[in-house]
Parts: sequence; structure tokens; C-alpha cells
Amino acid sequence: KAPGAAAQSSSHNKPFPISRSPSLLGTGSAPKRPFERLPADVSPLNYGLCLKPDLIDFTFEGKLEAAVQVKNATNQIVMNCADIDIITASYAPEGDEEVHATGFNYQNEDEKVTLSFPSTLQKGTGTLKIDFVGELNDKMKGFYRSKYTTPTGDTRYAAVTQFEATDARRAFPCWDEPAIKATFDISLVVPKDRVALSNMNVVDRKPYPDDENLVEVKFARTPIMSTYLVAFVVGEYDFVEARSLDGVLVRVYTPVGKAEQGKFALEVAAKTLPFYKDYFNVPYPLPKIDLIAIADFAAGKFSFSLNYRETALLIDPKNSCSSSRQWVALVVGHELAHQWFGNLVTMEWWTHLWLNEGFASWIEYLCVDHCFPEYDIWTQFVSADYTRAQELDALDNSHPIEVSVGHPSEVDEIFDAISYSKGASVIRMLHDYIGDEDFRKGMNLYLKKFQQKNAATEDLWESLEEVSGKPIAAVMNTWTKQMGFPLIYVEAEQQEDDKVLKLVQKKFCASGPYTGEDLPMWMVPISICTSDDPTCAKMQILMDKPELTLVLKDTKPDQWVKLNLGTVGFYRTQYSPDMLESLIPAIKDLSLPPVDRLGLQNDLFSLARAGIISTVEVLKVMEAFVNEPNYTVWSDLSCNLEILSTLLSHTDFYEEIQVFVKDVFSPIGERLGWDPKPGEGHLDALLRGLVLGKLGKAGHKATLEEARRRFKDHVEGKHVLSADLRSPVYLTILKHGDSTTLDTMLKLHKQADMQEEKNRIERVLGAISQPELIQKVLTFALSEEVRPQDTVSVIGGVAGGSKQGRKAAWKFVRDNWEELYNRYQGGFLISRLIKLTVDGFANDKMAAEVKAFFESHPAPSAERTVQQCCENILLNAAWLKRDADNIHQYFLQRKAPPAMV
Repeated sequence: KAPGAAAQSSSHNKPFPISRSPSLLGTGSAPKRPFERLPADVSPLNYGLCLKPDLIDFTFEGKLEAAVQVKNATNQIVMNCADIDIITASYAPEGDEEVHATGFNYQNEDEKVTLSFPSTLQKGTGTLKIDFVGELNDKMKGFYRSKYTTPTGDTRYAAVTQFEATDARRAFPCWDEPAIKATFDISLVVPKDRVALSNMNVVDRKPYPDDENLVEVKFARTPIMSTYLVAFVVGEYDFVEARSLDGVLVRVYTPVGKAEQGKFALEVAAKTLPFYKDYFNVPYPLPKIDLIAIADFAAGKFSFSLNYRETALLIDPKNSCSSSRQWVALVVGHELAHQWFGNLVTMEWWTHLWLNEGFASWIEYLCVDHCFPEYDIWTQFVSADYTRAQELDALDNSHPIEVSVGHPSEVDEIFDAISYSKGASVIRMLHDYIGDEDFRKGMNLYLKKFQQKNAATEDLWESLEEVSGKPIAAVMNTWTKQMGFPLIYVEAEQQEDDKVLKLVQKKFCASGPYTGEDLPMWMVPISICTSDDPTCAKMQILMDKPELTLVLKDTKPDQWVKLNLGTVGFYRTQYSPDMLESLIPAIKDLSLPPVDRLGLQNDLFSLARAGIISTVEVLKVMEAFVNEPNYTVWSDLSCNLEILSTLLSHTDFYEEIQVFVKDVFSPIGERLGWDPKPGEGHLDALLRGLVLGKLGKAGHKATLEEARRRFKDHVEGKHVLSADLRSPVYLTILKHGDSTTLDTMLKLHKQADMQEEKNRIERVLGAISQPELIQKVLTFALSEEVRPQDTVSVIGGVAGGSKQGRKAAWKFVRDNWEELYNRYQGGFLISRLIKLTVDGFANDKMAAEVKAFFESHPAPSAERTVQQCCENILLNAAWLKRDADNIHQYFLQRKAPPAMV
């Protein structure tokens, strides 16, 4: 799912590639040439591929011998190929002699090559041979090099692959489209002291005739699969292994000397495979699975061998914090789900990619919930995926889940939080609407029908419809083919012992009430519960028109009514004032379940942001959370307060919101204390870190003093801080620290052996507040000390650290744009960098400045992100204008002594 950028300190901020969009900013680009898929005249049956990487010169030699079928007589073969030089190519029809290609015409724009032959190739099968050379690039795509340090401190390089979506063509000429499946016989020629891995098990390893230092490693033939799933790795690794209950050999490969740290991922994988086999009722299709920790992996995408970023796989029992464990479990669950959903059945074209990703993003939670029920992971899903998707999807610059893709370069645009998080959320809603049993039956029908083939979204709906008898396609099309989601306004009227509810749906917009001409409509599965039983639906109904009136029988005047039980439906709810009023006590006395308390608060916050209600209303509700024990509810509340705090940093009463934060968080801070108590679990550890970090950042006196004391002991080696307390302590002492503090932190960074600890420090350095120290941190971000893909989180930390930091980070990005852009241009990191740097601004002038900068410095893959950021800045500005005075008044009157009677 996508491991990619370091997990942020939110429950687990999955690093999705963010958006690329067709040129909407009018940057004067030429109209796009129509994209054409490869001709169907010739297709592969089997690829015999031998690659010989040179880890010193960063090149590789390749030999391809493919068994192909000529379906229509032709004198040319068109394949995908990028950054590869073909030396010779020939075709030999079965039982006939070989014909050499006389021309190679590279269409670089289209990443294609046309091989021309002097005579017509007749229908039938034959062998296509191509010798070629390529470069082991440093762009983290295709067949690329990855830097690592040996235990003795030498710098070396591994050769690894990252092909999804369309980069297999950078490693060998191929038919690089998901529907063109074949089998693969792979062999690698590598130094004999290195480990070579690929999708399948090794069947032969023999000395290489021309050089005694090399060996040729041959792998078994793969099942029929798409090119983007092929993977190989050459490097130095240790591994731990186990057999899952159903007999699959699972190995986790780690950097040398870190095998211990692979044990947690191994345990998760070994538990997960049987869970999925049972859930899908289809066995895992291969004899083995390898999970590999790679130092600088951009997306951590999947293949039958799974490559991950180091932080996504390695857990050190002493130095890893609870959120890292959870992150590792989710990542493993996500990637293994793809073995069925993606690899066994593959999407026909990239238009249907959302289904792969959305599905895996949903089921990873199901799987972690099965392995670790104590994580309460579904509540976290709501704050990590569901609310995140709603935030993006309320913007005018959102897009439907299903985007019709022509040219594969548009794929990056779909790989954003909409495809992952909204995709996962609507699948969760669908699962709830159908019920688990029918959902599993439908899934099984789909997987059996299309195994080793390709399918489209409609095929899944058809299987689910057949089993459940519900109008699945009609319902789901309203959620996948149009962007946005509804706001449901509800009011109640008491009629004797019944409550009559009136529901109205309208598109929810971040900019306020929807005023468009057309009235988009959704088919919304609605569930309603009352204070009788907050955990059980009193009524379930499909809302398929703009307005609906319902009667809730036997519901007394003193009973409250709540929509969207479990926060499963992908909509926001606006209650009439008296309905909302009656729900507040249910937050205070915790009779409303955690996920419903979270949803209620989040809906209100977004309604205030959109100007539909006053922000003061939300602040009052936030004060009702004094007794809140649940980590995820706090985590969501805390994110919203952080957004408000960033907004108010543009006013002269920023200190007032710090007082509010201290008031809201100090009761729970006092209850939790600094040290774990006996019998506490995973979530208590997460909550303690969250609360102490909040109080420390806001300058809560006792917290700050204790953080300084513990930090001193930590640095002097008297008493090492537990992993869960490090981030909040580091953040607190930096926020209120000076140049000595910063120097100490940089020293800790240099000494840290674990990548997780380095990342932890990198993310908080930006909390420092003196201008000259902010510059020092920004310079550090681009230094050799920070791995390229982590630079973004250092700069982001500065931008999110303070108002001065935000200005400095934006200036730094502009001043160093060329270097940053060259580093990250194609991938999602450039979008992430832009978002983290500019999202916190709040005046129209800044929106214009951001827009102008990217018009003169275009970043095509981040175009939609830039538009979303500009839209967010304007929305922030409007929010500030609208509500700043009311908020200020509210803060003042909270502090005022009660009037004398």
C-alpha cells in the first residue's frame, strides 16, 4: 500500500503517490498525441530472460529469447522499450531459419520500439531473440541501483526492480501492458558473493564460463503473469524464514546483521497467508514468498517477491515504537492481498487500477484486525483513510475513483488518496451493505472465474450482484464514476411515540453549500441507530433519491438518533441543532461508540471549515471530549486542532489556541502520566505519545520540564527513552530549544543505527523556531546525511513547525527547485513536497504566488496537487476571514471570570 515515504506520526500516513493530471493549468503544452496500445499482431507466450548487472559501472547486459505467436502476418514487431539500446534482434519461425531485423525505430515519446524485418513474418509460433544493454539508473524505477552501507561501513550498491506501473520496459524490451500475460524464465548473472532473488525459487546455480567471480542463477518458470509483476534483486542480505500453516515458505530478507528485525514481519506474513486463503477460498498460487527490505524504495510496491522500504519491514524489539509495528503489519497485509487481487486476477487496463489498490487498502485492515485485534484498527481506518479521502474529495479539484486512462503516464495521477483511500472506503461500505458472507461468496466466484486472466471493475460487481441479489453495479457506479460524495441533512419531528426523520442529500463541497446547476445524486446505504442500542442499526435503507422521509417506530422524545452507524457510509451528516444537542451527552458519557464519536466530531469540523456552521460550535463539542479514552478519537481530534492551530498562526491570538490545546489535553495527560502502567496495550502507548507531544508543543510547563529532564538522562545514557516517548520528547525540547539542542539532535541522528530512529529525528527537526536554526535544518535536509527520499519529510517538518518555518521552507523549495525537481520529478514525492510546503498558507496572495511559481516551473506529475493546494489556500483564507473574530471572542470569554449575579 504502498509503503513509500516514512510513516508520519499520524496513525500511519501511507505514502501514496499523489496525483498527476492532464494539463489543466494551461501551461501552454502542445495537445497530447492520441495514445495507442500495442498492436495485437504478435504476442508473447514465454520470456526467457538473462540479465547481467554491473554493480560498479551501473550498466546491465541482457539477452531475451521469447517464444511468441504471430497472429497476423506482418513485417514488423512493436514492443515497449525505454532507456535501452538494442544491439541485435532476430526472429526464427518454428522449424525455419532466423531472420535478422534490419531496423530498430525507437519512438521515445511513446516508449516503444519497432523492429523491422526484410521479409514478412507468417502466422505461427517462433522465437524472438534480442541482445540489449541498459543503465542501472538512480531514479528508483525500472532496474535501478540502491545504495547501502555494509556493517564495516563501506558504501555498496544493490540492483533492484520497481516496475509498476510501466517500468518493466526499462529492464528489457517487452509487451508492457497488464493484459498481455506470459510466463517468465529468468536467470541472473551476478557476483558469487551476492544474493540473487526473483519471483520464483532458484532451480540452478552454476559458475559463469567467462568469469570465475560470477555465477549464473536460474529461477523456476513463473505462472502466467503481467510484466509489471516481474521482480529481481541482487545484493547482500540475511534472512529469517518460516512456513505458513498452509505450507508456503516465507522469507524476510534484511540488510546484513539485521535478520532479527525481520521477525515481526515474518510472523505477520505467516499468519496472513492462511487468513487470505481461507477468506478468498483460493490457495496462494506459488511455493514461496520473499519480502525484502530495500534501503531506498520509492513506493514499496509489490511483485511476487515483495520489495519494501526498510522502515516498512524492519522492527527492532527495543527501538521500534508501536506505530511502526502497526505500519509494518498493514503494509504486509496490503502487499500480500495483491497476490490474489492483482496478481492472480489482473486489471484489464490501468483504468481499473483503483480496484486493485482500493481493495488491498481495505482488506489489509481486515487482516490486521484478524492478527492483532488489540489494535482496534477499524477505528484507525476511519481517521487514516476515510476522513482523509473525504477531505480531498470535497475539493473542486478532486476526480472520480475510476478515471479513464489512455497513456500510462496518467497512471500516476490515479495513484492518489482517492484511488487508495476513497477506494477502500467505498469497498468497506459495499462489504457492509452486502454482508460478510455474501461478499466472500461473490469474491470467490470472481477469483475462480478470472484466475490467471484479466478483469474489469464491472466483472466484480456482476459476481457480487449474482450472489447478493442487490443492485450492486447501480449503487457502486454512483460512487466510482462521479467525483465527490453527499452531505445528508437530517431533522426529526416527534409524533407521539415515533420520530419522523426527513433526510436531504446534496453534494458536499469544501467551499460551502453546493450551488451547481446539475444535482449529482448518490445511492446511499443509510443506517440509523438510537440511544436504545448505539451499536445496532434500528433501520437500514438505501437512499436513492434527493429527499426521503422515514418513520422510526417506538422512539421516545428523550432518545437520541444517529445516522451512519460505525461511520461506514461515505457521506457526511449535518444534524438539526436540537438533534446535535441531544448527541453531546452521549459523547461525554461515552455511550456513543468510539468510531461514532470520531465521525461526529470530524463531520462537524469539516462543516465548519466549509462555512456551513460556525467553528465555535465545533470548539464547544471538542470540549465535550474531556473523558475520552480512545487513541484514535484523540488522534483525529488532534489533527483537526493542528489544522486550526496552523490557520490561527496567521492571527495575533495564536497563543490563545495554545491555551485551548493545553486545556483540552491536560486532563488526559494527567491520567496517563509518563510511564506505562501494568496491563496497558498498544493503543495506550500510542495515546501517551500523542498527548505528551501535543502538550509539549503547546508549551505546557510541567510537560516541558519533564521532557527536558528525560532528554538529558537519555543523552547522558543514564536512562534511555522508550521508543514510544522519543518523538514527543524530541519535538518538545526542539520546539522550546536553542542551537545546543539542535546540535545534540543532529549528533543523535548521526549516531543512530536504525533507519526508524533517523526518520524519527528528521521529522521533528523542523520544530526549532529561531530563523537561523531553521535555515540550518533546511540545509541539512539536502545534505548527504539524509537519504534522498527522506529529505521531503525534513522540509515538510519545517513547514509544519511554525509560521516562520512555513515561509522559510517555501523559499527554500523555490531556491533549490532544480535540484529537488531533478531528484523526484516523476514520482509522488514531488507532490508530497509541494503539499507539505504550501498547504498551510492562508491568503489569496500566496495562492497566486504558488500558482505563478508552478506555471513558470511546471511539474506535470504534480499538477493536480498544485491545483488542490491553491484551492486549499483560498479555502483557508476564506475560513480565516469568516470565523477568526468569533473564535477569538470565544477564547476570551472562556477565560473571563463568571459575571457576578
